[in-house]
Amino acid sequence: MDEKTANPDVTPLGHEVFQIDTRMAGYDGITAGYLIRSDRPCLVETGTAPSAPVVRDTLARLGIGADDLATVVVTHIHLDHAGGAGDIAAMYPGAQIVVHRRGARHLADPSRLMASAKAVYGDALDHFFGVLAPVPADRIVALDDTGTVDLGGGRRLDSYYSPGHAKHHVGLLDSATGDLYTGDAAGVYIPDTGDLRPATPPPDFDLEVALATVRRFAALQPTRLLFSHYGPVAEVAQTLDRSAEEIRVWVEETRRARAAGLDLDHAVAMVVERTKSRYAAFGPEADPALGVKFDRISGSASNVSGIMYWLDKTEAQDPTG
Repeated sequence: MDEKTANPDVTPLGHEVFQIDTRMAGYDGITAGYLIRSDRPCLVETGTAPSAPVVRDTLARLGIGADDLATVVVTHIHLDHAGGAGDIAAMYPGAQIVVHRRGARHLADPSRLMASAKAVYGDALDHFFGVLAPVPADRIVALDDTGTVDLGGGRRLDSYYSPGHAKHHVGLLDSATGDLYTGDAAGVYIPDTGDLRPATPPPDFDLEVALATVRRFAALQPTRLLFSHYGPVAEVAQTLDRSAEEIRVWVEETRRARAAGLDLDHAVAMVVERTKSRYAAFGPEADPALGVKFDRISGSASNVSGIMYWLDKTEAQDPTG
């Protein structure tokens, strides 16, 4: 019995890389973690706090026990990517928890991060994300704008600072495979339809910074993109071109709505109407549940709100841009 058959939440990707469905809020195919089963086993992305038991049980089926995991790396500290960091740290007491330096203090003391999330999500916070438990400060490794994670046997992850989506975001390139772990910096990918949509939430979205990150990813010439939402993509150049195009389209449409003086709700409706034809997940032949799932991980309101927030900061003197 192969590992996929033994555990449907696992997809072997070759070279001892395994995609793990972390089952955010019980959904399948929304959030992925990745195990690199190298000499120093490494987990990339923890998923949410309620996902931690799912991840633990899956790692156990892949032969990784409590004393085996060497490293946990999160691309950024948003709760769908790092919300389980504290729980996973407790489950794997020998693992270092690796994060960009701008996010390190929030893993050690998540109080401000959780308060901000509570203000956004209200009572839905517990259902979707749970509570990020503190990570012991002496186990946190803070990455500079470039860094290296030792995977053992000469294999490594090279980290590259990749803001635009979040100020604490890194991309991770596997030296053995050329796989690039993109987090949210290249957007959200839906394997069911091949759709790609931007992830531009407040407060950190910045158009030029986000586009510079996509260009940086392209310059690394990865062999494959591994999306946290969701899965591997081999068409690297085409996908990164699409990522940049989607960001520009959403900014252009949001700017038009803002120039028309629309409030956020009306701006969201306008942008959704003008962009929905770009995504098969919202097409007449698509399963409606797929569109709901897509909007769950790349929410229209969140995306437009993030772009509006950036426009308000950068174009305050000229509302027409």
